[in-house]
Amino acid sequence: MGTKLILCDCAGTQDLEAEKIASACGIACSKVHTALCTAELETAVSLMQDGDTVIACGQEQDVFRDLADELKIDMPGFVDLRDRAGWSEQSSDATPKMAALAAEALLPQPITPSVDVFSEGTCFIVGAGEVSFDLAARLSDTLAVTVLVTDDASPVSRSFDVVRGQLRSLNGALGGFTLRLDALQQLKPGGRGVFTWTEARDGAHSACDIIIDLTGGTAFVQAPAKREGYLRADPKDPLAVERLAYEAVQLVGTFEKPLYVRLEETLCAHSRAEQVACTNCLDICPTGAIVPAKEHVSIDPMVCAGCGECAAVCPSTAITYEDPPVSALLSRMHILARTYRRAGGTSPRLLVHDAHGAEMIRLAARFGRGLPADVIPLELNVISGFGHAEMLAALAHGFARVDILVAPTTERDALDRELVLAQAIAGPDGLSLIDQADPDAMADLLYAQDVPSPLSDPVLPLGNRRQIARLSAQALNPQADTPLSLPENAPYGAVAVNTDACTLCLSCVSLCPSGALADNPDKPQLNFQQDACLQCGLCKGVCPEDAITLVPQLDLSDAALSQQVLNEEEPFACVECGALFGVKSTVERIMEKLSGTHPMFATSDKARMIQMCDNCRVNAQFQQSDNPFQSNPRPKVVTTEDYFSKRKDH
Repeated sequence: MGTKLILCDCAGTQDLEAEKIASACGIACSKVHTALCTAELETAVSLMQDGDTVIACGQEQDVFRDLADELKIDMPGFVDLRDRAGWSEQSSDATPKMAALAAEALLPQPITPSVDVFSEGTCFIVGAGEVSFDLAARLSDTLAVTVLVTDDASPVSRSFDVVRGQLRSLNGALGGFTLRLDALQQLKPGGRGVFTWTEARDGAHSACDIIIDLTGGTAFVQAPAKREGYLRADPKDPLAVERLAYEAVQLVGTFEKPLYVRLEETLCAHSRAEQVACTNCLDICPTGAIVPAKEHVSIDPMVCAGCGECAAVCPSTAITYEDPPVSALLSRMHILARTYRRAGGTSPRLLVHDAHGAEMIRLAARFGRGLPADVIPLELNVISGFGHAEMLAALAHGFARVDILVAPTTERDALDRELVLAQAIAGPDGLSLIDQADPDAMADLLYAQDVPSPLSDPVLPLGNRRQIARLSAQALNPQADTPLSLPENAPYGAVAVNTDACTLCLSCVSLCPSGALADNPDKPQLNFQQDACLQCGLCKGVCPEDAITLVPQLDLSDAALSQQVLNEEEPFACVECGALFGVKSTVERIMEKLSGTHPMFATSDKARMIQMCDNCRVNAQFQQSDNPFQSNPRPKVVTTEDYFSKRKDH
């Protein structure tokens, strides 16, 4: 038995066409009920017991979950058709969108990989004594507390540990913080009167599971709100401090930490031979989870907050996002667009949002105009990693527009940058960010939008982000006969070489991290494959002649997939054996500068060696009388006859 969609019109407040929804989705639908969560609860029980079900209700999910627990049956799925489609000023045209949303809800979603994080409740409080001691006293029955007091206050209680000092560095996250302390003084528990302290010492190290920062100053970590296990409040706000006490005791036990991103080190273009190239992820990471690690970067999964910006701006796809992976996201967009068209819709718009956006949509539906009938919402855990490849793919799937509804807390750096790149490829009319905090203003903006025509022949782009972007760009620019000009720092482009300055030393080839630049083993030649170029700038930085210029562009022709010759010259023929080696112009230039003038090449024999291949040069060097590698002559081999001759002489 397949999945069944259970429909409810929420007390008659929305129109549901069960047959059309079932036909477009390819699944069975129940009849339209009116009050499944109240008067028809027994009917809901019967339907849920029949097997795999998806209930078309977002508001009362807890009721049906509790019911499933009580009945000890499988948890049903849920899809919100009412707030996202049924409650709308254009509700009469909402059936195609309802079908699309129902079809998306039926898609199986991959499980994000994760690791277990263990917190035993070791807590480190940093702050002035008055507020820190009071908080520590209340937490000491539950947590193992140490206070790093930052003033001259002395404790009265010994129910928790107290030290003095300066916190110089703090690394890690929940269950694995490491601290470096200077001027550390430990309390001496013996004696009468006020406690005394040990001599101060630098370079002390410690570890804990939870950090409570009551200093009221600059946070000890980047993006403190995103660092799990790092709790911070204004020490002058008693309510905020009290809230920290509640939060701290909840951070004991085993927790599941999602592994948001995956790094393929061999694809990373951070550096080669100590020459730094791409730093996109390092520059954009808000939490400091990414650090250099020789030729590639390293990502601390415990510090990573899962914003996805690094994956969006990575030019080589060395970093990929896993919550969800791009393939799962593309599947959702594909099923939304396809089902909408199958149900009779023509020009769908995609509204990408997070949990904040979902709440705005609910408020707009309950108290305002709701969403237009052609605006299909797509909710993600985070939207900051929705890059140019995803934007272009949505248009290639057949969406007329793609709008991203940002929240006040959304990381905007990658979004702003990726939007400019996507608009350069697809045009400015079909892509935008919506920065509205008022639900009614958001709805009004969507109703007033100009809706361009969607792609007449949608495609299904697959592969990694670079491949998805290229396939989508080709579908969106079918008549492009010249490369598309892109903004600076785009991850696609060409390399222009000044052939007058280039000496074909091939330093650029040896360091190119993607293999876009290549040599020819048979002759002096510099080749280039534009599709592989990351525009990382390593070739430009390493070129000793400053002969390379980066040209950000996207060539959609097949020529970008094959190698092109950027520079080539005639090889030099060895004057001894005739073998081809080196570059003729370079050898002649060296001969002109060194022959007869440089002390080492004062004679014609010495200068002639410049014109020899490696093998002949070694042979010629070995035959010279002043060979620096020459040793004393071998001693004559003594034979039996030599011994007999000596005996005869005597």
